[in-house]
Amino acid sequence: MVKHGIQIYARLKPTKRKTGVFESSEDADGNNKLSFLVPKKESEGYVNNKKETYNFKFDRIFPQDASQNEVFEHVAKAVIDNVIAGYNGTIFAYGQTGSGKTFTITGGAERYDDRGLIPRSLSYIFKYQKENPDKVYTTQVTYMEIYNEQGHDLLDQQHQGAKLEDFPKVHLMEGGDGDINLKNLSVHEATNEESALNLLFLGDTNRMIAETPMNMASTRSHCIFSIHMTSREPGSAVIRRSKLHLVDLAGSERIGKTGVGGTLLAEAKYINLSLHYLEQVITALTEKGRSHIPYRNSMLTSVLRDSLGGNCMTTMVATCSVEKGNVDESIS
Repeated sequence: MVKHGIQIYARLKPTKRKTGVFESSEDADGNNKLSFLVPKKESEGYVNNKKETYNFKFDRIFPQDASQNEVFEHVAKAVIDNVIAGYNGTIFAYGQTGSGKTFTITGGAERYDDRGLIPRSLSYIFKYQKENPDKVYTTQVTYMEIYNEQGHDLLDQQHQGAKLEDFPKVHLMEGGDGDINLKNLSVHEATNEESALNLLFLGDTNRMIAETPMNMASTRSHCIFSIHMTSREPGSAVIRRSKLHLVDLAGSERIGKTGVGGTLLAEAKYINLSLHYLEQVITALTEKGRSHIPYRNSMLTSVLRDSLGGNCMTTMVATCSVEKGNVDESIS
């Protein structure tokens, strides 16, 4: 197991519309750089100190024609190998609404090659278990949605097709040893790839039915699909436990751009605040000598606290829309 920091990747969404001015390149130190050029507006006057060029560094930048398999090989494979070895791991998909987060993490339904990170991860895990029968494995799955800082169990069998508020609310319970337990979150055993995919499909179906008034169920909430693994040698009492969280983060956009008020304004504030708290945790984890990590600030970071930092591997895919009207959002 090779210990390293959080890996950040960028994926550019394909588009047929007019794009902004951007460039993907590699600098002299071998760092991958994504640059956006936003020309100054003449209407704002010639004495204008507004920044024109925005540069961002990533561990890797996936171009617009990158395949789902290419993304899986670089973003997820090493994390899963680490989970199989007994360490926890987390994979995030992050970006503005409509930039391809859900496609990246779940995939498209039209073609087999369009499978996202979750289906490919399940396939990889069960293939490994089949090819290594020298151990006894168990695999369990949970699927939770966090909407306005409230957790909901998407795999509850008694509330299929119900409204989001009818789903059991998941509560955080902290034990005396600091471990976080999730009350009312059902755990389902998956004996093979097909049964695990059926659970994913069930959760996605409940998620789509439980839409908000903005009709953007896939982007107005955080969704955490978790794979819990145990392994042991036959005849041994020693059990190795680990888990992999695959997180589809809520769509990030500035409140002014959403043009909403009332309930939807509160919804947007919850999203932006929880993303801010996640940023605080990730920043704290990358600072050497930092003793306090603010996990308790949000439900999302509380749930993931034992799968971020330390020997846990974490990767994040920032999905970017390079369409001209979305460049300002990609930069922010």
